[in-house]
Amino acid sequence: QVQLVESGGGLVQAGDSLRLSCADSGPTFSSYAAGWFRQAPGQGREFVASVSWDGDYTNYRDSVKGRFTISRDNAKKTVYLQMNTLKSEDTAIYNCALDSKSGVRVTVQSATWGQGTQVTVSS
Repeated sequence: QVQLVESGGGLVQAGDSLRLSCADSGPTFSSYAAGWFRQAPGQGREFVASVSWDGDYTNYRDSVKGRFTISRDNAKKTVYLQMNTLKSEDTAIYNCALDSKSGVRVTVQSATWGQGTQVTVSS
């Protein structure tokens, strides 16, 4: 069973960087697509980035392209989100997700979610 724990969030200033990690304690990981989503107060959950099981295919929302990089280390059963040039609009709770039904891209309706980690960017 997929069981995810996020870490790496914190309070930073605009222009700073953070690296989020999502570790899976379940028995399998390498065959699943993985992704990151976020939700700010008063807003709905929004897609941030996803990566295929082998790391060959990635997808990003337009507002983070060129700033964020998603990657994974299947040997460590961990997915990462490197967040550079952070902006105040990036402030949100970030959740990682694995999709046991897809090896390419995460679908919200079939994803398993972590508990979330808070990212706060001051300006």
